Amino acid sequence: MIELSKVDSQLQVGESTFPAIVENKPGFTTLEDCISWVKANQAELETELSSAGALLFRGFPIDSAETFDAFSAAFGYANFTYQESLSNAVRINFTERVFTANEAPKDVEIYLHHEMAQTPIYPSKLFFFCKTAADTGGATPLCRSDALFTEMQKQAPELAKDFEDKGVKYTTRMPGADDANSGQGRSWKSTLSVDSVAAAEAKLAELGYSWQWQEDGSLVATTPVMPAVMTLENGTKTFFNQLIAAYMGWKGVRENPASAITYGDGSHIPKDGLELINDLAHQFTFDLAWQDGDVAIVDNYMAMHGRRPYSGERKRQVLVALAAA
Repeated sequence: MIELSKVDSQLQVGESTFPAIVENKPGFTTLEDCISWVKANQAELETELSSAGALLFRGFPIDSAETFDAFSAAFGYANFTYQESLSNAVRINFTERVFTANEAPKDVEIYLHHEMAQTPIYPSKLFFFCKTAADTGGATPLCRSDALFTEMQKQAPELAKDFEDKGVKYTTRMPGADDANSGQGRSWKSTLSVDSVAAAEAKLAELGYSWQWQEDGSLVATTPVMPAVMTLENGTKTFFNQLIAAYMGWKGVRENPASAITYGDGSHIPKDGLELINDLAHQFTFDLAWQDGDVAIVDNYMAMHGRRPYSGERKRQVLVALAAA
């Protein structure tokens, strides 16, 4: 039986506490003991995750990309490699399973989003590992998207219905070459895992995208209709998308939302609706202030995540492993 811990800043969302926190109270000192404990308690851990949306493991002997790789693999989920994704965020791999969360400059905020929800291919679970926490800032905000959508239905029922009925389309620009100075700087060759224009067009067509090549060699691509709301197996509806991140963080989108995001039928999403969504998210968001060695599992269908800016001499290093479970 696992024992959950409490901290003052946790949120109460319905009947669940968000996030659920598991401390190393048994006092495990070896990776082997941790893995055995995970396997023995996996059913209970997964029950807590399905209720809370996120699980934080604190004080366990996880101290490297390799030990994190083994700990995350202990759950037995199918690996979701970054290479097979369509994300255009810049990442650096440490192992086949483990890579950096994002290489954006430390003064850049990464706004709330579901991982890769702007693409047709996305993981179901995310593992985060804090190898080294920042001196100041650098928290990972976590937002319960089911609670957000429930509140949206109360405050703006027509907006909520439009998102559920129409879905959403995203338009993104992929540069011709990798740009490490941008949070979204992965080139079209890297993003699509191709080495030619013909191969890129074939893959985009297969996935239902439309696209335009630009004179500078970049690619502007628009997704097929993507869900804005997901219904989980238990009937719960979550606000599953990239809309907050796109509106708040993508270049020029706050000034002209339709440059990157529209409803699935091509009609404009009202700007005041996007502002409302961003405002509502705050009340369902917990800032995970990392400690060295922390590991968190996030249900990608239930909870959004982001990254607060940080400062100081210490390099913040948060690594990720993705799973298709």
